[in-house]
Formats: sequence, structure tokens, C-alpha cells
Amino acid sequence: MKIYAILCVFILTNLSLFAQERFELDEKTEKKINKIISELTLTEKVGQTCQVTLDALLARDESGKLLDPIQFDPAKFNEALCEYRIGSILNVSSHTLTLDEWNNILPKVNNAFLNKKINVPIIYGIDAIHGVNYTVGATLFPQEIGLAATWNNKLSYEFGEITAYEMRKTGLRWNFSPVLDLGRQPLWSRFFETLGEDPYLAGELGESIVTGYQGSKYDFLDNYHVASCLKHFVGYSMPQTGRDRTPAWIPQKFMTELYLPPFKQSIDAGAMTLMINSGDLNGVPGHANKALLTDLLKDEWGFKGFTVSDWEDFLMLETVHNVAGDQSEAIAMAINAGVDMSMVPNAPQYKEYCEVLLKCVEDGDVSIERLEDAVKRILRVKMATGLYDKKTYKETDYSEFASEEFKNSALQAAQESITLLKNDNAILPLNKSTKVLVAGPTGNDLTFINGAWTHSWQGVDDSYNTQNCETIYTAIAKKVGEENCQFSQGAELVLNDGWETANLTDSVDFKSKAANSDVIVLCIGELPATEKPGDIRSLRLLEAQSDLAKMAYRTGKPVVLVLVEARPRVIHDIVDGARAIFQTYLPGDYGGTALADLIFGDVNPSGKLPYTYPKYDGVIEYYDRPKSVDRSGKTNKFDAFDPEWEFGFGLSYTEFDYSNFTIDKTKMTRTDSIQVSVDVTNIGDREGKEVIQLYLSDMKASIVPAGKRLRRYAKIDLKPNQTKTVKFTINSDDLQFSDTNGNWKIENGQFQLEINGENLNFELN
Repeated sequence: MKIYAILCVFILTNLSLFAQERFELDEKTEKKINKIISELTLTEKVGQTCQVTLDALLARDESGKLLDPIQFDPAKFNEALCEYRIGSILNVSSHTLTLDEWNNILPKVNNAFLNKKINVPIIYGIDAIHGVNYTVGATLFPQEIGLAATWNNKLSYEFGEITAYEMRKTGLRWNFSPVLDLGRQPLWSRFFETLGEDPYLAGELGESIVTGYQGSKYDFLDNYHVASCLKHFVGYSMPQTGRDRTPAWIPQKFMTELYLPPFKQSIDAGAMTLMINSGDLNGVPGHANKALLTDLLKDEWGFKGFTVSDWEDFLMLETVHNVAGDQSEAIAMAINAGVDMSMVPNAPQYKEYCEVLLKCVEDGDVSIERLEDAVKRILRVKMATGLYDKKTYKETDYSEFASEEFKNSALQAAQESITLLKNDNAILPLNKSTKVLVAGPTGNDLTFINGAWTHSWQGVDDSYNTQNCETIYTAIAKKVGEENCQFSQGAELVLNDGWETANLTDSVDFKSKAANSDVIVLCIGELPATEKPGDIRSLRLLEAQSDLAKMAYRTGKPVVLVLVEARPRVIHDIVDGARAIFQTYLPGDYGGTALADLIFGDVNPSGKLPYTYPKYDGVIEYYDRPKSVDRSGKTNKFDAFDPEWEFGFGLSYTEFDYSNFTIDKTKMTRTDSIQVSVDVTNIGDREGKEVIQLYLSDMKASIVPAGKRLRRYAKIDLKPNQTKTVKFTINSDDLQFSDTNGNWKIENGQFQLEINGENLNFELN
């Protein structure tokens, strides 16, 4: 894989070419698929739409405990594959697997087809959402929210490419990633899995990830790439309650403008599969929403791949959403709405699913045409991922698994993601002769900087942590020497009756070590969690951690506050006391090393917030707010917008000057475009990276316009005194907005462009 870096640059440079290649196989392959379908029995066709979890097929001891190492139960394996003809397997058991375990499991799955025990190969799916997090030793990147904070398409592509490569080392070919839900509800437990609050940023980074996963040719993947799965179509991330899998209410205008575009962009870029929203949207469960799954996704957008449900969601149409009287009605409802594969996923439920769907087809509740359409879509992906190809790949073909090159890419992603939010009197970077106390519950544990979906579903099992990776404490100790670095936990994060709580621990130890230190690096945050277990009742930082921060301030020692967070927690009462603040998000295995590099100035911070950081627990604000949000009843001015930090904010150790912001015309037609140019100069004494952000505002519209919208961005590297000219093109599509029915419109009038607080106006006529 030595051509990796060259290939990465080539693909990123030519991304627009590949984005035009929607996933669709050639006519010869389509005929082959049709022939395969014509030879399948009804049982085999039904089985193709069924996905079971690995646990349903594994052997257990007399007490019911899974054998260790895991192994298939021959009877369960044969029943699922050879009798019920299931089409897909997902997941791991309770924790991450070694390469040897994967290389024992997956050949058995593949051999069932190669040895002609079954007529259709099995596709195996996994949640490799920040690297191959269910394979021991794989390269773990920042979680998606941190990746978004890099504002770096190239790094997003590299993340996708490396993850795909390491998946193929294990034999896996289908990744349940990327998440394209927008992060606009910070209470939501899966906020960290998103690419932030803005659809343009999420769309660009999402497309880069998909391109990295699938490569540049979307009809057939090579042996270094995997099929992507866009999650979770659509509106899942905006629950009104803030709790996972609860209802979302999103007007059609905002569906069109905000929530649908990232999915559309990645589908146009060739994404092969798509997972459905587990909740309900405007009163309609995601798995029963024919208007979205068939009318929009498949008919209007032309999506040729397949859709898959999330965990037990067919069951929940009856048991949770209460829109189906029984499983027969639920299964028919979901299949007819346009869901192609059901993540059932357990035994014996999968058997019931297959038997009930078979009867639904026989009784005419599901047409044979709809069933065969689902099977055709599934076979397209199986064909494209090479599952029908009998070639095998030697282990030496994947010799760069967990290589230094891959680790360095993950380290760079962490370095560029971590965001400097405060640096009073330029206290940072610290001198390496500084005596440092690292404190706080997140300061000396890899599980906190990785978060959920790491070695286990909730990410709390540290027994499988990647070897030789540094915590924040060990990374800082390495910089200053162990004799100049101490650790005191100060507070602990625990679960109390299932809810996250915090307690102060040994304050005597903390104060004693603080007295012998020059600086306190205080690491706070939250427990790893996702989905329903990650529900919280408040965005406020747990009180014991705030108390620990105030205790640190009372020592009189300067405090560098480090936030290790899956979502922004309200910290307003401790912001002023900190001399510096870093937001690390969940930076992955190399996050401790990256943070130490930034604290001591070996790397210049360049991360920018991909969301608006809230100041108050009861106020949720977005950067693209309409003008009415700014109106204050206290001052009678338009100054009510008051987050802790704004979207796109992030400090550097150097300064950048913007000049010569120009546009090539002040009048534009609908077939025209505007060329935007700006010069950016590094006027400091350190090399640094800067993100140039171009925003557009519609000054007047027939429907209340957004205050501004991100329309372009670019990340550049500048040496001291170096100037670069950055150019963007704005076309008429960038001026569109949606009416209340979800139809795109363009209206003549005045528009404003903004870069770094400077504005230029133009007119569309």
C-alpha cells in the first residue's frame, strides 16, 4: 500500500469526478443477478432479507455462557444458513475480537458458499465507526465529531481508506458507517457519532469518508475497500426529548435544507447501503415511512443499493411504536415501505421473521415483485463487494495493518481535531520544564478518550485497550519527565441506578500534589456511552467535576481545563477560572499523545468547533439561526445569541490576517457563478493551519431566511509571514432555500458573503 498517499491526493483532488458515479452495476451483471434470483426458492429469497447477530450462532457451555475463544455451534450455524438461508450476519460477541478469531470465524461463513452448502454468499456487517474498533490492535481515529473538528477532507478520506484496509485484513466487507445525522440536539447520546450541526460540513466530510471506504470505483470494490452504510435515514438525531429513539418533529422545509442533503450527497457519490432511523419522524416510524424510503430515496434519488433496519426495529413497529397489531403486519409494513433487510437479529426471532415473511408473500401481503426487488438490491452489493469472487487474499497483502503510517494518520487527525477554546495571556504552550499535575477522572484512562463503540458496545471495558497507547497523563509525563509529572484523580465518574454521576475522591492527595506543581491540567468529561444507556437528563457538567475545578482554581495555580466529551456539557460556571481550555471531543487511541503535543507546542492547534457550544442548559442555539433568535427583550437589541463558543471557533498559537476579500462581480444570473478570493497571511512566529470559512446570507426572502449558511471552507497550512490566496466559486445552487412543502426555490434579491467577519454583497437577477 505504498501508493496510499499518492492515491489519497489523487482521489481528493478528483472527488467531483467520482461523485457523479452513482452505485449501479452494468447490464451484464444485472442479467447475472436476475438469473440468480430466478433460481432461488422462496425460502432463499426471504432469507436474503434476514440479518442475525453473531451471538445467535455461537456455542455456549452448560451454564449458557459463550465459549472462550468463541466458536460456532454447528447446529445453530447450519440451521440459520442452510435451513433459513439467512443473508447476513453482524456484530461481534460481547467484546472486540483478535485477528486470529476473525480469521477463524469469517472463513467458515465464506466457505458455506464456496463449498456450495448455500447458493448465495453471506454479507457480514460491523460498526467500524472510528477505525476497526472491534479488532484488537486496529488503528483507532477520533470519533466522527472530532473528525468534523479537523475541517479536513483529506484526513476524513484517509480515515475511511485506512479503516477499509484494516477491515479487509479481517475479512470484513461492509461497514455500518458513516453517521450522517446532524448534531443539532446535544442531549442526544449519539451526538459524538455525527459530523456536527451543519449540513454542508457533514456532506463534504461524509462524502470523503464514503470515498475512502469504497474507493474511486463504485460498481465493484477492490480488495482494499468495503461497502459503506449511511446512518440513520433520517431525522434520528433530533429527538424532542433528547433521549435516544424517541420522536422527532421536523418540518419539511428543514428536512429538505438540513437533514436530507448529507445523505443525498453520499448517495450521489456511490454509497451502497443505508440504515434506517430507529425512531419516528413526524409521527411515522422510520421503518414504515414509504414516502422517504421508496418515493424519495429509491424513486426520486435513484438509490440502487439496499436499506437495512437497525436493531430489532421490525419488532418495535408492534412492541414500541404501536402501529402494527402483530409481527405479520409489522413485517409487511416495513418491507412494503422499502426496507430491504431486517436486523432481526436474535434467535429465535429470526426464525419467526423468516416464517412470517414467507407467509406474507404467499398470502399476497407482500408482493413477490417487492421481495425480489429487495433481493436484487442485496445481491448488487454482494456482487460489488466481491463475495461471488472465489479469489482469496493472503495475509501479506495487508502487511500495513496497524502500521506506523496508519498510526501517524490517526495521530494527525487527533492533533487537528482538538480545539483550543481559551488561552489567556498566551499561557500555552507550556515549557517542558514545567511541573505538571494531571488530574480529573478522564486524565489517565484510554476508555474516556475513545468513548463508546470501542472494544465493546458501551466502550467501558479497558481489558482490550490497544497496547502502547498513551493516556493524557502518560503522554504529558513523557514530555516533561516522570519526575515532573504527577496524577491525582480528584473525582470519579460512576453509574448510579443506570444514570451518570460523579463523586469527589481524595482531595488531600489532590491539594498536596497541586502544591508541588506549576500547572494543573484538569481533565473532565463523561462516561463512555451510546444509544439508550447514554441518555442523560441535563447538559450540565456533573457537579463534583465543577467542584473539583473550583478546588483547583483555589490553589492559585494556573489551570488548563481539558474537556473529554461526547457532547458539549455546560461548563459556564468554571470557564472564567481556567487559564486555558481544550475541547478534545473523543480523540481516539492517539488523543493523549496529540493533546500533549498541543499543550507543549510541538504542534499548533487548528481544530474548529463543528457545533455551537451552549452556555446555558436550557438554551439550544445554532450558528445558522434566523434574525429573530438574536432579538433580546432585555436590551432591545439583536444581541440575544449567547453561546459559550460559536460554530467554527478555535484558537491557534499564531495569528492570521485576512485581506483582499473580493468577488469578481456584484450582479449574478441563475446560470452564472461568482468567484470569491481572499488572501490569508500568517503574521505570527509559528507555522499554523487555518480554516477559511465562507458563509452566505439571503438578505430578504419570501420565507424567513437563515441568518447565514456555511457554503465553502478550506484548510491551509502557512509558515510565518507566508500568504496564500484562497478561491471559492459560488453558484446559483448555493442560493437555494426550501419552501414549506420541501421544494427548492431561488429568488432574486440581495445576498451577502462573509469571511472572517468581513462582508461583501451581490445581487441575483
